[in-house]
Amino acid sequence: MSGLIPADLNPVLRFCRENGCSFLEDEPLSGHTSFHIGGPARLFLQPDRTDTLTGLIGLLGREKLPWVVLGNGSNILAGDEGFSGVVVHIGAEFSGICLEEEGQIRCRAGTSLAALSRFAAGHSLTGLEFSCGIPGSVGGAVYMNAGAYGGEISQRLVSVTQLTVPTEGEPFLEELPAGELELGYRHSRYQSPDCRDIILEALFCLEPGEREVSLAQMEHLLKSRRDKQPLEYPSAGSAFKRPEGSYASLLIDQCGLKGLTVGGAQISEKHAGFIVNRGGATCADVLELIGQVQQRVLQETGFRLEPEVRLLKG
Repeated sequence: MSGLIPADLNPVLRFCRENGCSFLEDEPLSGHTSFHIGGPARLFLQPDRTDTLTGLIGLLGREKLPWVVLGNGSNILAGDEGFSGVVVHIGAEFSGICLEEEGQIRCRAGTSLAALSRFAAGHSLTGLEFSCGIPGSVGGAVYMNAGAYGGEISQRLVSVTQLTVPTEGEPFLEELPAGELELGYRHSRYQSPDCRDIILEALFCLEPGEREVSLAQMEHLLKSRRDKQPLEYPSAGSAFKRPEGSYASLLIDQCGLKGLTVGGAQISEKHAGFIVNRGGATCADVLELIGQVQQRVLQETGFRLEPEVRLLKG
C-alpha cells in the first residue's frame, strides 16, 4: 500500500495528533495476530482512553471510512493484502480489573483472560478457571463466547458495557445484560454483520472458592494444554467449531489429515484441531487448507466443519 496519506485520512490523523492517539501507517497485521499472518492495515490506531475511542469512532463514521476493531488477535486470520481501511486496536491500554460486591468482577476489554482468571483465584472466587489458558482478551472472549474444558464465558457473564455505534448519529456508552447478547456456542450478537458496537467492559459473577484449589486446577489445565496442543507454532487456536454430534479434531484425525500441508500452513501433527504456521504461511495457504479439510471431512464422514477463526480482510 502507498505510504502517501490520502486526503480523506487527514482528519483522522489530525484527531490522533490532537488527542494523543498513537497511529501507524501501513502496519503489518502479521505483528498483531497470533497466526503471524497478514498484510498491512492502511491505518492502525491505538487509542488509550474511552473518550478518545468514542470521538475517534464518531469521526470515522462521519468521514465514511471503513474500520474494524482488533483485540489480542488470537482468533484472527488477516488477509495477505491487508486491510485498506482503519484498524482500531483495543489493547493493553484498555486493561484493568476491579473487585465489586458479592463476588462480582468488572474487567476492561483489553485484559487477558489469563490475568482475569488469576485475579479471580487470588480473591478466592471460582468459576473462571477454564479460561486460564485461552490466549485472548476479555473483549474477544465475549465476542466469541469463548470456552474450554466444559466452561463458557456466558456461564459467568452478567453484563457488558459497550460503545454503541448507531447507523445514524454519534456513538454512546451503554450497558447491556448478558441475556440480550444472543450468546450461544462460539457466538454473540457482536458477530452480526450489522453490529458495529464495541465491547469495553464485562461484569462477571463468581462463587466463593478456595484460592489454592483454583490455582491447582488452573495449573492442571495449563499443563494439559502444553501437553496436547501445538503451542510451539503460531496458530489461531482451534481452527473449526465443534460440529453437533462429534469433534472436529476427531473427524480430521479419522480422515488421516494430520500433517496435511499447504505452503507454510499445516494441520498440526500434535492436535488435528489446529492449523499451525510452520513458517512463512500466508492467508491463502490457510484458506486452501481449510477448504481441503472441509471437503475431505464432508466426503468421508458427512459432517460439515465450520471455521472458528475470524477472517479480517478488505
